[in-house]
Amino acid sequence: MNPAEANLVDLVQFFFMGIQRGCIYAMVAMGFNMIYNATGIINFAQGEFVVLGGLMMVSLTMALHLPIVLAFILTVLFVVVVGVLMERLTINPVKQPTVLRLIIITIAVSIITKGAAMMFWGKGSHYMNHFSSAEPLDFHGATILPQTLWIMGILLLVVAAYVFFFNFTMTGKCMRACSINRDAARLAGIDDRKMVMLSFALSAGIGAVAGIIITPVIQMDYTRGAMLGLKGFGAAVLGGLGNSTGAVAAGVLLGVLEALGAGYISSHYMDAIALVILLFVLFIRPSGIFGSSEAMRLKEF
Repeated sequence: MNPAEANLVDLVQFFFMGIQRGCIYAMVAMGFNMIYNATGIINFAQGEFVVLGGLMMVSLTMALHLPIVLAFILTVLFVVVVGVLMERLTINPVKQPTVLRLIIITIAVSIITKGAAMMFWGKGSHYMNHFSSAEPLDFHGATILPQTLWIMGILLLVVAAYVFFFNFTMTGKCMRACSINRDAARLAGIDDRKMVMLSFALSAGIGAVAGIIITPVIQMDYTRGAMLGLKGFGAAVLGGLGNSTGAVAAGVLLGVLEALGAGYISSHYMDAIALVILLFVLFIRPSGIFGSSEAMRLKEF
């Protein structure tokens, strides 16, 4: 293999690595946008939903030896319940809520959830079998894990379900109405409180799916929520807060740029690269790559 071919193989390999991570960032970003559109706040406990999804899936498949499909469903339901309880016990009871107060609440919930995960699952990393074969697939010299294909496929299914829900179901349209004008939605007979609760449930479910599909690749421990949440938040901001189509594109882009930076600069700076990119874009375009105005935020999903 000549140097030019070797460089091309390296480029493709880094691209595959970036796609793998970027799909997860995109899914976490979608969870952020789900709650942001309904409440106007940033849920800093979103990363913990991902961790709970991964760790619960490990327990059900590796300890209880449940089939993957059944464990997948039970895990998502478990995290959805956690999301609903979070909204009912911490967000809903707040009288005259302000954005700052609600954000502080989500940070507190994140800390509590992380502590609970540490107590229940311990401080070590937890391994889970791949959904199918763990043998890498060869692609002209580069390799890609079958689990990466699972990650990409499930992201596409989540995006399709997301678009269908908000555009072709009455409940989804009610949630969109609340995000555009909650007072007008109330006058139309829509229970905005239920829509907020549903946004937390759906956001938790998306986070759980992200945790389930990434755990076979990176392993999972109770500390991963903060960094995954930060990267997902970065993708949401880059794509334009509230614009979930932009969040998916920005998440994948962020993952690819991060992998290229780690490969061609240094893996020690992999996490810093994502933050530098975020800061650079915000200096040039504060509304994000795909966000142009407040009106854009309210209209696009």
